Amino acid sequence: MKICILGDTHFGMRGDSLEFHKYIKKFYDNVFFPYLRENEITTVFQLGDLFDRRKFINFNSLYLCRKYFFDKLKENNIKFYTILGNHDISFKNTLEVNSSQLLLNEYDNITVYDEFTTVNFDGIDVDVIPWLCLENEEEIFQKINESKSQLSFGHFEIDGFEMDRGNVCRGGIDKNKLIKYDMVLTGHFHHKSDDGHIYYVGTPNEMTWADYNDPRGFHIFDLNARELEFIQNPYRMFHKLNYDDGAQDFEFWKAYEYDKLKETYVKVIVVNKQNPYLFDNVIDNLYKAGVSDISIVEDFTDTSFDTDQEIIDQAEDTMTILSKYIDNLTLSVNSDKLKTLMRELYVEALNTEITE
Repeated sequence: MKICILGDTHFGMRGDSLEFHKYIKKFYDNVFFPYLRENEITTVFQLGDLFDRRKFINFNSLYLCRKYFFDKLKENNIKFYTILGNHDISFKNTLEVNSSQLLLNEYDNITVYDEFTTVNFDGIDVDVIPWLCLENEEEIFQKINESKSQLSFGHFEIDGFEMDRGNVCRGGIDKNKLIKYDMVLTGHFHHKSDDGHIYYVGTPNEMTWADYNDPRGFHIFDLNARELEFIQNPYRMFHKLNYDDGAQDFEFWKAYEYDKLKETYVKVIVVNKQNPYLFDNVIDNLYKAGVSDISIVEDFTDTSFDTDQEIIDQAEDTMTILSKYIDNLTLSVNSDKLKTLMRELYVEALNTEITE
């Protein structure tokens, strides 16, 4: 039996951005559902963080993702299973109040797992494990130890794995606590990685600059052969342009296909700018093409970069990096208060730098 494995979808991401909804819809319309139909895949298992907001839902976001995703599952007779991730729950220490069950109970083809459950797929038992919290952690580990299943699907925060490319988790659960399983498929971290035993499946779409040039998509899992096939999402939200008018003349930029960047985010990496008029023309053409967001990175005098990727990472907004890191931590304090404190310290540091 083959089933589709889908990672964190985070519907309503980026502050319910309509641009991201369009980007996501294009993937489901042109890649995801056509593939499932052509390959007669009728079961999808989603590994948590179905929605992005923990505390509320934007009505327009809910309407849109119903139209391009949940209704399409129903229309195509696809059974959809999802487990609760940390973004699906309203309170930190309990899974009782969660968006998935409250918003999707009208769909009879959707099953939401809010507790440890052993599910049988075509004669094969799979332990389905939602987000671990104070309320359920002890009970879940007890059930893991008692289970005879060889496979597990979960939403785990495991020490030693990359949350995003180059950003390694420190302080999650010990991977040896899941050693009894032959194979673990999990959501939560957005970077696709594995150690041959635990498989972080990644996300279907790019969400931030940390996802730049990091493959996104979904998997087809053969339960009998225990093989994962990755189906890559061909659409990218984040792009970079290396601007060097010492090597790229007016004719080069005149022939550039700006339209392919419509409704995307673009970072212009200025390697060499000797012709301000040409540079302004390039930026003007990007705006005319309908680029959603343009960032310009051109001052590297006080830094040394070994690769273009280091430039991209450095150019990401500092508060975005800090906020994302805090979101990925399991904390005993209020994360919003911590973000506020970090923001205040950051502004203070900027003001200190300016006065000096």
